[in-house]
Formats: sequence, C-alpha cells, structure tokens
Amino acid sequence: MHYTSVQDLCTRGKAHLAKGPVALVFAEDEIELDTCLRHHQSLGFKALIAFAPPEFRLTADLSEVVVQVDHSPVEESHHIAAVNAVIAAAPTGTWLYYCFNAEYLFYPFCETRSIGEMLAFHGEERRSAMLSYVVDIYAGDLDRHPNAVSLDDTWLDKSGYYALARPDPANNHYPKDRQLDFFGGLRWRYEEHIPAPRRTIDRISLFRTAKGLTLREGHVFSDEEYNTFACPWHNNLTAAIASFRTAKALKRNPGSTFDIHTFKWHNSARFEWHSRQLLDLGLMEPGQWF
Repeated sequence: MHYTSVQDLCTRGKAHLAKGPVALVFAEDEIELDTCLRHHQSLGFKALIAFAPPEFRLTADLSEVVVQVDHSPVEESHHIAAVNAVIAAAPTGTWLYYCFNAEYLFYPFCETRSIGEMLAFHGEERRSAMLSYVVDIYAGDLDRHPNAVSLDDTWLDKSGYYALARPDPANNHYPKDRQLDFFGGLRWRYEEHIPAPRRTIDRISLFRTAKGLTLREGHVFSDEEYNTFACPWHNNLTAAIASFRTAKALKRNPGSTFDIHTFKWHNSARFEWHSRQLLDLGLMEPGQWF
C-alpha cells in the first residue's frame, strides 16, 4: 500500500478513506515513527496513513498494515495542504486525526475503550471536532539521550499550564465564543526560542470532514465551531497528545541546544503512559463520558 504523492492517495487510494476514524501521521524524521504508528494502531483506527519521504523504512509488520505516502516534510506547515487534500477526498462526515512522529494520542479511558467508541459518543453530543492538548514529554537525562527522546526515561510538566481568551480580529478583538489559547510545557518555559505563533499547545486533532472545511495555520479550522473546546450547554470530551516534538526541536536547533542541559525542573514528573495521569493533572476532560 504505497502512493507516490498525496494526490495519488486521493485519486487511487480513496478506499483507505472510506471508513473512519483514519489516522494521518506525518513523519518529520524517523525518530520513534514505528512506536507512534503502533500506538495509534492499538487505539483501533480503521486506517493508518504515514506521510514520509520514500527513504524512510517501516518494519515488515507495519509495512503490511500502514498506508505509505511519499511526502516531504521540508516545507514549513507541510501537513496543512496534505490534510486539506484528504478532507476533500474523504466522504463527508469521516472522522480524521493527524499528528507527527514521536507523538502519542491519549483520551479518557483509552486503555479499555477504542477510538471508535469514544468518537461515537462525542458525535452523539453533536460535536464534529475535539480539542486536544499537546503535552510536551522529554527525556530526563540528555547526556544519555541527546535528542531528548526516551520511552523509558520520560518526563512531563505537572503544572504551569494556563489559558487566555482568544481575541477575534473581526469583532474589535473581543474574545471568541468558547475558544481559548492554551499555553504550558516546554513552549512556555523556553518561549524565547519559540516564535510567538507557535507557543500554544491546543490542537484540533480529531475532526469530521465537511464540505469546504479547511485546516489553517495554528491547528485550527475554517469553521469556527470546530475550534471551540465545548458545546454551549456542558463540557465535552478532550484529548491529549504526548509529544516529543518540541523537545526534539529545541535540542536540534543550534540556537537553543547549548542553552539546555536538562529539561527537568521542580515541576517535572515521570510520565506514566496512562490516561489516568493526564486526567488527574487536568490535561484532558472526560466530559459526560464515564
């Protein structure tokens, strides 16, 4: 199952998009690409599609189940055009999810309930998108793990998260209804190395396709209701994406790597790789789902 481009996938590979939820994984490098794909496979996605340069190689067992699409991650925001092409090609109402390698989706009770079960409940609440918080994880010992990635020595910030009202430029910069900008983690602690538009940690990573819908910069959509954290009448489910992406970038970037000898601080805690920890820390919300 190999396609030479995103357009090739959308032309010849529509069968892979016929039934959701579908996971779109964008490989910016080969670090923990296999574990990322295996994690999302375990959640029960109907299809896993990896967008990666052709020289990236998957293990034999993953090659049999993962749809591979040749895609260059060199351009900034390279994923946006690809996601929008898939939205246009997939049947209306299909649940899609996107992330990058070395990222891992968690949602309430994900250890015992499939992604399909969770999204079925979310859809019954008349929601077509779900807010996820990108929770930075990082290796505790950067001498042993200079790329800041370790599955055995994994840490996260247990506090330091906050939200600000999201101003609406089209309405005299009054706050948008049920929309907030969320901050925290490494993007907050090392903000001097992060461009201002990239400091937020909220991402609408799970959503239903719709006619004319497009993904925009900042991990938001053209339909403003998709960008809300809850419906008007009660709190809804939210998810978390445990991500090495920021830690990798900070250690790879010559402008920041020599300033950082450890990411650990007094508010670091070992990441337990379990949804209960993220719920207890308030980094995702079960809503009315029990």
